[in-house]
Amino acid sequence: MGRKEDNIERAVEVMHTRENIRNLAIAAHIDHGKTTLSDNLIAGAGMMSEDLAGKSRVLDFDDQESARGITINAASASMVHDVDGSDYLINLIDTPGHVDFGGDVTRAMRAVDGCIILACAVEGTMPQTETVVRQALKEKVRPVLFINKVDRLINELQIDAQEMMERFQKIIIKVNKLIETFAPPELRKIWQVDVSKGTVAFGSAYYNWGMSIPYMGKSGINFTQIFEYCKNDKQKELAKLAPVHKVLLDMAVDKLPSPLVAQEYRIPNIWQGDLESDFAKSMIKCDSSGPLSLMIVKIWMDPHAGEVAVGRVYSGSIKHGESVWALGAAKAERVQQVSMMVGGDRIAVSEVSAGNIAALTGIKSAAAGVTITRNKDDTGFEPIRHYSEPVVTVAVEPKSMKDLPKFIDALRSLAKADASLQVSTNAETGEALLAGMGELHLEITTYRIEEEQGIKVKVSEPIVVYRESIEGDNKSRPFEGKSPNRHNRFYIEVEPLPENVIQGLRDGDFGKEGAIRTKDAKEVGNKFSEFGMDKDLMRKIYAIHGTNVLVNDTKGIQNLHETRELIIEGFMDCCKKGPVAEEPLMGVMVRLVDAKLHEDAIHRGPAQTIPAVRNSMKGALIRARSVIYEPMQNIRIDAPNDVIGGVTSELNKRRGIIEDMPVEGGTASVIGKMPVAESFGFSNSVRAASQGRAVWNTENAGYVHLPRELFNKVVGEIRERKGLKTELPSEAQYMD
Repeated sequence: MGRKEDNIERAVEVMHTRENIRNLAIAAHIDHGKTTLSDNLIAGAGMMSEDLAGKSRVLDFDDQESARGITINAASASMVHDVDGSDYLINLIDTPGHVDFGGDVTRAMRAVDGCIILACAVEGTMPQTETVVRQALKEKVRPVLFINKVDRLINELQIDAQEMMERFQKIIIKVNKLIETFAPPELRKIWQVDVSKGTVAFGSAYYNWGMSIPYMGKSGINFTQIFEYCKNDKQKELAKLAPVHKVLLDMAVDKLPSPLVAQEYRIPNIWQGDLESDFAKSMIKCDSSGPLSLMIVKIWMDPHAGEVAVGRVYSGSIKHGESVWALGAAKAERVQQVSMMVGGDRIAVSEVSAGNIAALTGIKSAAAGVTITRNKDDTGFEPIRHYSEPVVTVAVEPKSMKDLPKFIDALRSLAKADASLQVSTNAETGEALLAGMGELHLEITTYRIEEEQGIKVKVSEPIVVYRESIEGDNKSRPFEGKSPNRHNRFYIEVEPLPENVIQGLRDGDFGKEGAIRTKDAKEVGNKFSEFGMDKDLMRKIYAIHGTNVLVNDTKGIQNLHETRELIIEGFMDCCKKGPVAEEPLMGVMVRLVDAKLHEDAIHRGPAQTIPAVRNSMKGALIRARSVIYEPMQNIRIDAPNDVIGGVTSELNKRRGIIEDMPVEGGTASVIGKMPVAESFGFSNSVRAASQGRAVWNTENAGYVHLPRELFNKVVGEIRERKGLKTELPSEAQYMD
């Protein structure tokens, strides 16, 4: 029996010993060596040839990943690692580092309990490192640190041992600062990474060696020897003495929690049901004989088996052939196959128990973020919060109308697999709008439709998604909106929400989006008061949509409760399409201050109430002076000193803001911000301006106020593109 088969057999055995399981992700900035490291870990566990490790990129089994040399999907693999004669099952997820695929990182963090933060010894921590660390800590995932590419410090930068230690220290301080900032208060101190405590390792994933203080103790190798091995080009010998997989997997087993430990503090963080219920207790204990609770974190398409749903089992066991509910689905579905994942392979097993990561086929209703249980009334997990919102849209349609049904199916699968992608279709024309995190995200999505589904498509130029809001210092007087039959009137005031409240809404601090049940309104109101809002007012909350809030600030109006759902619907419509450019609304508090309703219910149905609320809200927004917010990106460009001038002028041309320009040796860095609207084609321009010698990366940086002088131009372009009248709407339009 080969080593791989033996390993798979051992993996199936260890799967049920929960204290010997470690679920972990590798997370880092793009090009810091995550996939190369994952290869080495898998090879070390005997799952692939060691000669190919770091070159074959077994977790980049998607051909676009291999072609572009980046990770796009979070792939998973299970392997067995022996520590002092005991077998441990390591379920590993490799995550993307490119900003456009941050959604995959957020979802992967839901499935794991520990994470190896990978930082490049040469570049240090980068913007995306900060993003992935924040995502891990928000999900209460414990970090350890691996400083990669140490060989480059010694061989390329020719630095001595003393300077190398100083570089490591800088990186460790920066990572600890991130942990201090983003970790839950009770874990900030405990989770700090420390060389002496064995939670920091360093090495070279490419040359397959690693080192940590505990491993130095085991192997008898010291720092000076490592330095000599690298200097004398003997890294192959060093890899035999200190293989990176052994060092890191030892660290994972020793320092990262098992599901038994982690679920105790993670479940209250990611599941908001009754913690005293049997269902909750079973999850907190990670009980494999309890009720089934599984959360899907990823869907990928297998050319032979169709949709494969990958998820973490928090309680109970998922068995082949059983009937389960994807919460929110119309009917129960049968599990056709249960498997463990090994790179691109799925190994079928009869069941996967609590604490493990499982791959399922047959659950058509599954999508990223969906909870799978045996009982349709069970409480699902908290929705996964994505830190970035889609900022770029393209229109896509099939070149041939005969492909339309197949095209719509392909879009459905893509939307399920990637929760960061927003898909809206026009069933008559077949045109679909895809909204994503950036140009690359949408390029990969359209590539998948063409290559994997075999559908030729036409793609429009990318369009930026703006946000509408209102002037900061404006509080409008009530605006009257009448129903078409003139029998109902609603009076609405709008005002901007404070910045900290908008951030809290983004982070999900106020609970789920949508209509708020009356019995929960008190609790939500109290939460708003912690953010400095008026408690009594916020306890009358009706609904939350995105970063907008609807409050019923009326007193004693008869029959208002009967129209509550219709008022909320009118509010939701307006939040999706603002009055000036039909772009989504952001950061607005909408207060219903008065209403006059017809006493007969037949005269205040949906066709009367919804337009009246919509008119009143849109009129109030225009009265409060509309503004547009545009999406921005943080950008960092590193280039040799002699070409940096061309790079800065390229950034200035695109309304870029330069915040800092540190110089180290012969390399200068430009750190700043740039509007997404100006970023199209930036790659080619920077390459030309720097003769191909610049390295850059971007990260979504939220929305900022569009300069007032560009307001009419941008709104005019959006209205023209959407086929709206060119003149801007006025208050008068909504008074009739």
